[in-house]
Amino acid sequence: MGASNLHWLGWCKRLQAIAQNGLTFAHDPHDIERYQAVRRIAAEMMADAAGLQPAAVLDLLAKETGYATPKVDLRGVVFREGKLLLVRERADGRWTLPGGWADVGESPAESVEREVFEESGFIVRAAKILAVFDRGKHPHQPPFAFHVYKIFMRCSLLGGQETASSETDSVAFFGETEIPELSISRVTPAQIRRMFDHHRQPELPADFDGAG
Repeated sequence: MGASNLHWLGWCKRLQAIAQNGLTFAHDPHDIERYQAVRRIAAEMMADAAGLQPAAVLDLLAKETGYATPKVDLRGVVFREGKLLLVRERADGRWTLPGGWADVGESPAESVEREVFEESGFIVRAAKILAVFDRGKHPHQPPFAFHVYKIFMRCSLLGGQETASSETDSVAFFGETEIPELSISRVTPAQIRRMFDHHRQPELPADFDGAG
């Protein structure tokens, strides 16, 4: 997706958030009708940019209720003897840092520790936030219809062993020059390089995206 389409997607997300927030708080039937119209327009724009059917996108957006806030994706950063833990996703056959969506009722640390164990078989303890990235400001593909924050957490390795899961079919540690083909939807090469920077310089502060 080109830069122009990415701008359109950003505008669509903002329209969707306005519609969702409006539908959460509006009581007047006319206001509700207007916000529903805004959501339909956002769905049509997203569908046109992504080559999808508007009805499918509208159905996806309609499932989101309550005040619109970013979703949270957590990724565990685990090193062993200078090599980084990656898992291979069954969905696309490519590699990523273990992790996934944060679960309600868990702290970020609890969620990332659970995700790492479920996807790799390793027992870890979350130790430090290394980065908080806005997914839309990084070259992930495909783009998502929703705003996503990605949190990368350094984790200490406590035990366990390589174990595949229902979502991953291979688990391994890789050196910086050995990184396999990545699942770009989940992690980018630049993010992986930055995790190695943090490993070499543990005193580095957490990274985050600035304005603009």
